[in-house]
Amino acid sequence: MKMNVEILSTAIVYPSSPSFQPLPLPLSHLDTDRILHLPFRTLRLYAHDAADSFASALPAALALYFPLALPLRHRPSDSRLQVDDAPLAGVSLTRAASPLTLSDLRAAQPGALLLYQFAPDPTAGEALARPLSIQLTALACGGLAVGMCVHHALCDGAGATQFLSTVAGLARGSGPPTVSPVWARAELLGPRTPPRMEAPLLREVLGFDDNVTIDGIYDREAKTGSLVRECFPVSEEHLNRFRNQLAEEASMSFTSFEALSAYIWRASDAVVKLVYSMNIVKLLDPELPRGYWGNVCVPVYVHLAAGELIEQPVWKTAKLIKESKNGVSDEYVRSYVDFQELHYADGITAGDRVSAFTDWRHLVHRDADFGLGGPVSVMPLTWRLLGSSEPCFFLPGDMGNETEKNAFKVVVSLPEKAMQGLKQSMKVFAS
Repeated sequence: MKMNVEILSTAIVYPSSPSFQPLPLPLSHLDTDRILHLPFRTLRLYAHDAADSFASALPAALALYFPLALPLRHRPSDSRLQVDDAPLAGVSLTRAASPLTLSDLRAAQPGALLLYQFAPDPTAGEALARPLSIQLTALACGGLAVGMCVHHALCDGAGATQFLSTVAGLARGSGPPTVSPVWARAELLGPRTPPRMEAPLLREVLGFDDNVTIDGIYDREAKTGSLVRECFPVSEEHLNRFRNQLAEEASMSFTSFEALSAYIWRASDAVVKLVYSMNIVKLLDPELPRGYWGNVCVPVYVHLAAGELIEQPVWKTAKLIKESKNGVSDEYVRSYVDFQELHYADGITAGDRVSAFTDWRHLVHRDADFGLGGPVSVMPLTWRLLGSSEPCFFLPGDMGNETEKNAFKVVVSLPEKAMQGLKQSMKVFAS
């Protein structure tokens, strides 16, 4: 592969002031879920280069989010991850340059090898020793690529966006955030005493595999064979027509996520389990406090018998997804946390093949503005999600592109045979 990025420098950045919070820091039982035991890479593209402002603001932001500058390690007592009490590891900040332009990168398909050059790629061990690394690449057109790799045990997309928004506010001279970051992981999302299971669905879809405790959940998933990725444009107008059609057939309304997830899942080569992430901030009683930046999503599962997925109409599958969302409550979350407490050592797994869905359209991407405008494009560079190697991401359309104002993108990973059929099917949603 041709190298299109020249590394100019790499420095270790430390918080601008020390933290006096006692260490080690326990994580929540959502954070330590093995489906989050991986570094997660993302890429944000900007029309203007604000790398100097970003770099100048980073130490002050790390002082507020200091666990990002500390190593993670497995607790000897139960092998759960925690923030270690070792010396500060700092954050790796790489400055780079590329002869490519913003247009070149926006034209590349998500998952294209070209894009991986624009984000750090630590090994699993390196990501534990230094959980956050960042690469700022100046583009030939005057734009900027911000590649980030953060260990998923520390935060999800919402938490990472919250951190970047803090960097952005400092870079713009707005000062620290008005709402301080909140840790309290174990206190807010730890197990009950005694732990108990009152959400029966979890027992129906989750099982155990000793190999998961040894090799991790994604080593088993990797054996499913070769996968291909495609990015499909989705017109809101065409999707709304489809939603209206389903509503007439089912006598109920469906969200864009429910309708399109059901449609794509149907093309997934007979995968009979679907999992998606659901934000729980406002579902808990009491709600999670503003400023909490740990993992705030639980996996929600839908299960069909072999053959049902293909044979039943799409609206019935969409209805199952809708009903599963309605079933997520404070008790569901507490039961999921307690299930992790009771069975973590058993190697929790949803099975060999699961279709995973997540929706990034509503993350506040525009707040990651380092002084010269927010990102024009946001994309994942990691293709392992919620215990699955066949993820589907709902992504915002390119911001600032008038032709994508009423559209978004869906990136799908499937075996090649299944993808051929989906390519044809997804044409109905194109602009």
